Amino acid sequence: MYVVINPKIKIDRDKCTTPFDCKRCLRICPTAVFSVHAVRNERGKETDKTVAGNYALGVSYRDQCTACMKCVEDCPEGALTVTMPEEASA
Repeated sequence: MYVVINPKIKIDRDKCTTPFDCKRCLRICPTAVFSVHAVRNERGKETDKTVAGNYALGVSYRDQCTACMKCVEDCPEGALTVTMPEEASA
């Protein structure tokens, strides 16, 4: 039986507060695992990308992660952690 084990990706949101200012993980990830989404919206107003907490980094395609660690190495804030989970015994 073939079991797929995807890496666990943890984002420290206290360290990654303005992902649009950096975008390093978005650019370096070869499989485009990350995305940025709005956290705060105000009707009729554009959300300021430079204000901390308005946007958050997310993991949209964790199943595509190859655990190459490029995002971890390139993150200037040290906000990313990628680990491989323990394999469950059958």
